[in-house]
Amino acid sequence: MSRLTVIAPLILGWVILGVGTFLSLSSEPEVADPHDYLPRRAVHYDHTALFDQPFPDGPAVTKTCLQCHDRQAHEVMRTSHWTWEKEMADPSSGGTLVRLGKKNAVNNFCIGVQSNWPRCTSCHAGYGWADEHFDFNDATKVDCLVCHDRSGVYAKAQAGAGHPEPGIDLLASARSVGSPGRANCGSCHFSGGGGNAVKHGDLDSALLNPTPELDVHMGKHNFVCQDCHRSKEHRLRGRSFAVSLTCEDCVRCEDCHQGRIHDDDRLESHRTSLVCQTCHLPAVARKHATKVSWDWSKAGDDRPEDEHRYLKKKGEFVYQKELWPTYRWFNGTVTRYQLGQPVRQGEEVSINRPRGTMTDPEALIWPFKIHMAKQPFDLVHRTLLVPKTAGEDGYWQTFDWDRSLRLGAESNGLAYSGSYDFIETSMYWPLSHMIPPAEEALSCHDCHGEPGRMDWLALGYPGDPLQWGGRRTELRMGRTLP
Repeated sequence: MSRLTVIAPLILGWVILGVGTFLSLSSEPEVADPHDYLPRRAVHYDHTALFDQPFPDGPAVTKTCLQCHDRQAHEVMRTSHWTWEKEMADPSSGGTLVRLGKKNAVNNFCIGVQSNWPRCTSCHAGYGWADEHFDFNDATKVDCLVCHDRSGVYAKAQAGAGHPEPGIDLLASARSVGSPGRANCGSCHFSGGGGNAVKHGDLDSALLNPTPELDVHMGKHNFVCQDCHRSKEHRLRGRSFAVSLTCEDCVRCEDCHQGRIHDDDRLESHRTSLVCQTCHLPAVARKHATKVSWDWSKAGDDRPEDEHRYLKKKGEFVYQKELWPTYRWFNGTVTRYQLGQPVRQGEEVSINRPRGTMTDPEALIWPFKIHMAKQPFDLVHRTLLVPKTAGEDGYWQTFDWDRSLRLGAESNGLAYSGSYDFIETSMYWPLSHMIPPAEEALSCHDCHGEPGRMDWLALGYPGDPLQWGGRRTELRMGRTLP
């Protein structure tokens, strides 16, 4: 036997071992604990030396960015952060395609964007959306800094149609750019609805630097928003049901927490009826109170003002801290009020009611914040109205409801009879942030004890399932409840 015959298998083995080692080092590591998993973050490139002259305005920064990042700017222009609308199928009308988004959706906070552009678009990922003539095809209007500034000095003007606050050091901001941090996303998402903690309940400035007790993912494991809301070509995963109809490409706990989660069979069996957040999010607004009610009909009075109780230009509010969620079946779709639809007198109008029932195989019990409001509607046409509140001749200047409603109707293409009143509305906000450590999750007694936090009748049960039975599987099989 030759020496080559003996050595060749050894050489081949070393090669195979080396290739295997290389592949194992260059691939995603296997992680036993899903808490340890984070997607790879972009490698930072220091831009400090690239800019040496002050910038006169935001678009001037963008024009410089486009010299290297033209493709990325056009990616942004295909996202909902830029268009503020998207074509989607309406499940409540047989899949009819509609174009819906912040651009044309009504809400029960500030009510609507159209006619109020400079104020509302201060959170747009662009510059200069001051009216209906904004050019969505102009890449120089993309605001790169709102997402990529890491200096901490960048800010949008409150009613500046997306332009930076006067006096911002744009050179320092441009030199600092990097991957977005929590402050970048939070500059809009923590203060939606007109102020910190107003809208969501589970998103506010406390998440800029949270303790592990407030949010275990951000506080203990140092997550940033895009670790869950992962992006591809600047399209971020996730949908806001304030402006959407379906849970297309939504973020789910199971994206990381896969397989069997609980050692206890009783807990594991609840996953057929509950989303994780139902047990693992006992309360929201734990540091800053969130708005739960807004009464526009009380606006315009000259009386003492308080940010959390009354403002002349906005009306009366109710805020709540340590808010318990409201629980409803949710299959990932909502019924959505759309501008121009008639409403029924004497009935509460739900802007975005979650769809799903106990017998719906796609539905699970979700935690929600429900925001209630009284907002203007047309007494003759029975439609919700969008007032012009901000800017010249807006309600905040004139305190004239009739004029502001007429101007708003013209901008939104709505008929206005000249007769108006105020109607009660509700909005549902699914809750997923501010998850505390696992040991803070709800116990059995929290839901099944007396008094429990679940409204079993609203969920379709005759009472507590521990006493009445009526599991979903029994209902699907056609068995009657006792």
